[in-house]
Amino acid sequence: MTEYGSTAVHRGATMATDKLNAELDRIFQERDRENMAPTIAALRPILDKHPHDPRVLYEVGGAFDTAGEEVMAKGYYRRALENGLHGDIRRRCFLQYGSTLRNLGDLDRSAEVFRTAREEFPDDVALGAFEALTLHAQGQMSAALGSLLTLLVDHVHVDELERYKPAMRGNADYLVSLDAHEHR
Repeated sequence: MTEYGSTAVHRGATMATDKLNAELDRIFQERDRENMAPTIAALRPILDKHPHDPRVLYEVGGAFDTAGEEVMAKGYYRRALENGLHGDIRRRCFLQYGSTLRNLGDLDRSAEVFRTAREEFPDDVALGAFEALTLHAQGQMSAALGSLLTLLVDHVHVDELERYKPAMRGNADYLVSLDAHEHR
């Protein structure tokens, strides 16, 4: 294929992706969180047409999750991640997938998802907060509190907190170490 032909193919694929993303955005702008059935119905033909598209899989998972159908949601989240979801949507998917697993009682898998997510997005406060919820659900109360204190030290910048940050970090490290010894 000529360079021009290759560019035309790429431009066509980009336009198709843009159109798909615009359609997904439109569906979610119109959604009613209290009644997700119309949103799920609107997503079904898109899923049929694009069964491996990571954003489509993520959005379908999110729709089922919002509808309270977390068992359905988790498979779509997993497949979205496996099919190459990237960027901020990948970060959001990790958070929603890990939280869904926690809500379903799959605490070890939830912790694993959050560990992976935090490796990819180490400075993300929302991931850290939801990871703390999983730690708490696992009975790791000290680690949960320690991780929240670390988030405060690293991301909250107010004068009345600044002078105490070294002490807070020391307490956070100590609390995390308590549960680390117990769960070895």
